[in-house]
Parts: sequence; structure tokens; C-alpha cells
Amino acid sequence: MSALVELRAVEFGYPVPAARRARPFHLAPLTLSVAPGEVLGVIGPNSAGKTTLIRLLTRVVRPSAGEILLGGRPLAALPAAHLAREVAVVPQELPQAFPFTVEQLVLMGRYPHDPGRYFEGDADREIARAAMAATGVLELAALPLDELSGGERQRAVLARALAQEPRLLVLDEPTAHLDLRYQAECVGLVRRLNRERRMTVLLVAHDLNLAAEVCDRLLLLSAGRVARLGPPEQVLDEELLRGVYGCDVIVEKQLTAQPSRSRPPSGARPRVQVAWPT
Repeated sequence: MSALVELRAVEFGYPVPAARRARPFHLAPLTLSVAPGEVLGVIGPNSAGKTTLIRLLTRVVRPSAGEILLGGRPLAALPAAHLAREVAVVPQELPQAFPFTVEQLVLMGRYPHDPGRYFEGDADREIARAAMAATGVLELAALPLDELSGGERQRAVLARALAQEPRLLVLDEPTAHLDLRYQAECVGLVRRLNRERRMTVLLVAHDLNLAAEVCDRLLLLSAGRVARLGPPEQVLDEELLRGVYGCDVIVEKQLTAQPSRSRPPSGARPRVQVAWPT
């Protein structure tokens, strides 16, 4: 099966000095393939390179060396509208001053499908309504975004991404502003999209247990380098995590409640706990 996303010896470095960056950063040569329908988790401490990887995949920045392929085509050669149809990003949060309703925000996800028009059609509105229903914000459609809670805004942004109908969904800390109920619903939605639509998901997460629960493989980054890439059982290793995060952790193995394609029912699902100082 051909990879949906392929990075071939990709490097990137921010210029020095760079605005709002106190320290130089360089992404070491990264070679990586993401299969169609895979859920890949990207984890690591702050300044490890997680956000840089998102920016590279969405062409906010371009590699200083190497090549990125999307669907077998060079990412650098894709028209902007085509890239927006293929890749949707759910950021951690929207700007506070964003004067649109929920429905208007979600309909923005339809723009890449016909950039030359001024108004959405009935089919666009139906797709937007389905996306809002899937994320639990349909009843909020007429409300301004400024009136929503942080969790509601996050779900509205996820609905916009679904309305794009992408092949690759990039989630940047999708549960950061959600309470426990909506964290569970978000995880369930990601699983359902992956299972029913075979949607490929790249999940950037600080929550290692969330990543272990949802992802087929984990990419652990440390200071711009790959510390390890593999199934959660191999990546979430006590000694490795201590070295990368610089703190003491305990990794427990539990039976996998809901096995994925890469983890059989008898596999051990790792759970990470911080060993708090006494």
C-alpha cells in the first residue's frame, strides 16, 4: 500500500535570530511514512519539533533539505486549494476576536472545494450540518464564537475540519480545552472517523495516555530528533521517557480494551504516570 504522507530526509531550521524564538531550532533529517488510514501520534516535550512538523505538512514553512510527498506527489508542487482539500488542521485554539457564528466558521471548510465562488450551495450546507452534528455543535450553529466556551469553540473548529472532507486530519492537542465528557467524545469521534472513513490522522499530543489509547504508532521527538518510532508499547518505555522528558515516570501495561490494527487483543496498553517527588 502506498503511503499517504512521506517525508524523505526532511530538514528544517528557523533562522537565527528569529522573531519570538529565544533559541535556535533544527529538525534533524526525518524520514517517515504514514499509511492511509493510520493514526500516528506525535509526542515529545516542548521545543521537540511537533509544531514544526505540522507547519511543514501544511506548507507554512518549507524544508531546507529533503522532500515531502502527499499522495505520491511533491507537497511543494501542489496548488494551495488542492492542499487545503487534502489536509485539514485543528489548531489548539482560535484567536479570541473572531467575529463569526459557528455555522459560518464550519462553512469556511467548504471554500477549498470551489475557491472561485462567493456563496455556498445546498450540498455545502448539508455537509456542514453533518459535520456540526458529528461534533455536537449543531444546536450552536447560530451562536457567535465569542459566546462559546473553550471546549465548544474547539469542537466547532473540528467541525470545520470535517467539512473540508480531507484525507489527512491533523489534530494539535485536540482535547486541551475539553472537559472529561468531551475528551471522551473527541476520542470516540477520532476512532469513528478512522474506522468508518478510513481517515488518516496525525495527532500531536502532550497526553501520552491519550496517544497510547488512540494511535497505531507514536513518533517521539526530542530536540528536533527522532527518539523512537513504533507502536505505543515500544515507544512508551520508562527509561526512554525519563531521558527525553527529564523526569521520573512509571509505565504500567494493561490489556488493550479496544485493539487497533497494529495491536492485537492480547497486547499490553501502556499507561504513563509521573513519579511525583516525595
